[in-house]
Amino acid sequence: MIENDINRRGLLIGGGVGLAAAGIAASMGAKEAAAQSSPDSLLRTVLDRGTVRVGTGSTNAPWHFEDSNGKLVGMDIAMAHILAKGLFDDPDAFEFVQQDPAARIPNINTGKVDIVIQFMTINSGRAQLVAFTRPYYVESISFLTRPDGKRKSIDQLLAGGSDTKVSILQNVDAEEAVHKQIPKAQVLMLDTQANVIQALDSGRVDAAAVDLSTTRWLKKRRPDRYDDSGHRWFSMLYGAAVRQGDTDWLKYVDTVFDTAIYGHQNEIYDKAFFDFFAEEIPNRKAGFPPI
Repeated sequence: MIENDINRRGLLIGGGVGLAAAGIAASMGAKEAAAQSSPDSLLRTVLDRGTVRVGTGSTNAPWHFEDSNGKLVGMDIAMAHILAKGLFDDPDAFEFVQQDPAARIPNINTGKVDIVIQFMTINSGRAQLVAFTRPYYVESISFLTRPDGKRKSIDQLLAGGSDTKVSILQNVDAEEAVHKQIPKAQVLMLDTQANVIQALDSGRVDAAAVDLSTTRWLKKRRPDRYDDSGHRWFSMLYGAAVRQGDTDWLKYVDTVFDTAIYGHQNEIYDKAFFDFFAEEIPNRKAGFPPI
């Protein structure tokens, strides 16, 4: 019995390598594999075209913006590189369609783009209009502070009571959102995100309530000017979006993203996460499925 078990385990171990090698030798090319997908799937169309058309923006760091050389970069752009690498083994085999956020859903449904990767929050309303991929980032609200401020940590902001001042982008729930975290704070609602941050720069407020990605990005770029209070709340999922009804295309994109985030092809994702958020990805824990 023991001998048979040992032989069986040896067969599995050796067989895994043997099957992998055989799979490489007998594997189909991308186009042949795509031929198994639905005849009207974008997976076939994209592979035949040789590029993937990605809808995105160019004005929202650290998600999509132009670097000093005019090249489009950011976390959304990194996800486009990951998808192109999976499709064509070429991380640059994509065409960008720069668009306003309001055009994200229309451009998917009219076929102008194959996929939108543009810091798009997943929610139930949008999910009635497009199909979302697996999330590639968990966003939240945070308090951006100053390293030279007298109230730069969440404990200090709370201790300040009614003397603590916080700026936030104006909306119907803004004041309530801040008061749930710092009940006695004075809330300054402003018309643009730039003005929210400028209020912190000028010393009018102790903290600016902004996206966590913005806090991470600004702190990475200017640690002498910006700090992170260490407090986050109100989680939101960012995912890419594709047209509804194309299961093969959606499943393919999910597989590529899963492999980049949790699997072995993670170089682009990990580098981008550090470059734009100044954080190392924790070691992937072997032996257990990802969250």
